[in-house]
Amino acid sequence: MHNNRKNADYAPLRRKIFRQTLLMMFAAIVGVWALYAIVLQGRFANFLVWVLQNITNMDYQEAVSFYWDHIRDYFDIIMLSAMALAFFVMFHFFLDWFTRYFQEIDDSINILVRRDGSKIRMSREMEAMEFKLNSVSETIERQFEEIQMAEKKKDEMVLYLAHDIRTPLTSVIGYLTLLEEMPDLTREQQDKFIHVTLDKANRLEVLVNEFFDITRFSRHEIDFARTEIDLYYMLAQLADEVYPLVSPEGKTVVVSADENCKIYGDGDKLARIFNNILKNAISYSKPESEIRIEAKEEENETVICFTNWGQTISGKEQELIFDKFYRRDEARQTNNGGAGLGLAIAKELVEIHNGTIGVESSEGKTTFTVRIPKVSS
Repeated sequence: MHNNRKNADYAPLRRKIFRQTLLMMFAAIVGVWALYAIVLQGRFANFLVWVLQNITNMDYQEAVSFYWDHIRDYFDIIMLSAMALAFFVMFHFFLDWFTRYFQEIDDSINILVRRDGSKIRMSREMEAMEFKLNSVSETIERQFEEIQMAEKKKDEMVLYLAHDIRTPLTSVIGYLTLLEEMPDLTREQQDKFIHVTLDKANRLEVLVNEFFDITRFSRHEIDFARTEIDLYYMLAQLADEVYPLVSPEGKTVVVSADENCKIYGDGDKLARIFNNILKNAISYSKPESEIRIEAKEEENETVICFTNWGQTISGKEQELIFDKFYRRDEARQTNNGGAGLGLAIAKELVEIHNGTIGVESSEGKTTFTVRIPKVSS
């Protein structure tokens, strides 16, 4: 079906070339016959006899005999040769006409190179080429806009990173300066300053590690090994590891999955995905609330859902939440968490597994859903 469509695109041009060729052949045949029949018949023979008499000194009878023996008997061949000559002369002018299509293509390519927004216009026979070149032009413009947007995001990324790194770094320097310049601080004050400094240094480490991770993932510098993994055990272990994060505010993490539930992928990368999503759920859930992790195997994929109760994520935020360095307003106001890379990293790793990740949020309930294809190793 596709090939038929492709051939039909240039049907007008093929038809025009075919018509022009037939017209040239017809004109050559009719023209030569008409010239002979109307103008040269009789006179042509007399002219040749006269030429033979004057050039070769033949008498009239000898010249007539020569004409009949050597010219008139080969008249059909002479006429065909004349027709062929006429055809090739017309074909020469036809080529001049045909090359204008190449000039149209050349002019259109110049428009593509200039990128001045001009619409490409070509003759009716070249409508298919016009459509394709305009499509190429639109694609180039779209890719250029995407490149500009990527450059803008990169600049914003650097600004966000500089801002987020500067804040804890300033605190670290400030508290260390106090410890150095005020040796008479009480033990209690020193412990407090050291605790704050360590906390800010840990946050700084998180920011730097996230930045290097997202840079490495964007360059696809990732080793990947797919194996069968005990998903229930992985999620249960993950829930145990975050206990120190949830216990201070009375939050709990509950895992709901079949103990035989399996998943196929890279264990370290999957653990990173689930850890990033879970920590995000913990950060944005209400005190004394429950964070649920549900997993199930479907026919062609394994589905893992992380649900927490807190503030509703708006539709606009849902579109941005997996972007690099995006953080919700409440996170920026409190200056907690990472650089806004956790979910972006999770998305990169999910896509490496040929999976998908999405979010739904309404009435304070937010669910992140990860789908990993069920492909054995």
